Amino acid sequence: MIVVVPVDPPRAGLVLSALVDGSPLTEAEAVALYEATVADVLWAVSSSGGDLLINYRDAETLPDAHADGDPEAEIRALALDALGEDAEVRFERQVGSSRSARVGNTVTHLLEQEGAQSVGILEPTVPLVGRTEIDGAAMSLRRHEVVLGPSTGGDAYFAGFSEPIDFADAYATPELSTLARRGADAGLGVGFAPMLPTVATPAGLRETVAGLEARQAAGRPGAEATAALVDELGIRVGEGGGLERE
Repeated sequence: MIVVVPVDPPRAGLVLSALVDGSPLTEAEAVALYEATVADVLWAVSSSGGDLLINYRDAETLPDAHADGDPEAEIRALALDALGEDAEVRFERQVGSSRSARVGNTVTHLLEQEGAQSVGILEPTVPLVGRTEIDGAAMSLRRHEVVLGPSTGGDAYFAGFSEPIDFADAYATPELSTLARRGADAGLGVGFAPMLPTVATPAGLRETVAGLEARQAAGRPGAEATAALVDELGIRVGEGGGLERE
């Protein structure tokens, strides 16, 4: 399976912007969290049996306010810092006017033009994902043509395909059910990966922090970069269920 991780340049106001108003994080801390989660996701993919492809956004697909500078260089630096300067990483730019179009173009090209057996789109904001989930999704794609990983709020942190679907508005809210319907409408079998939260929303960050705490208590380390940053910032889930700073 080719595991595609779509990555934005780590810039304030562009990445994890929903956390600034809905969590104790500042804009700079949200960027740092994004960088940490990207590092953990890339590391998980590199340790799995999948082939990593980083799908980056450049000036043509970024909002006008963030189309300056060299976004590709920023993303390459982020990836190589996570994986090591000697890491062999494939980078391809995203093409398309919307998220659905960009994902659809990537998946369809890899399946139909490059002859990939399966392609998985893995969000860069799901630090709790590990080799087990990635390899399990690849195995599931041998039984189902579409495999989805449910996340917080009806989103999908993973969407895998061995056959293309109609990707027009395929990521319309709620992503999970929209993608599942597209697969079913195409007559394809739809399977599911384990549910995992992303840090893209305050609710997802809260679940992620709780998950990190649970893994640490159980002696099952993982998501090292994200765990270290959460600890450094003093973010925790309070008794009332909200995010707090120590």
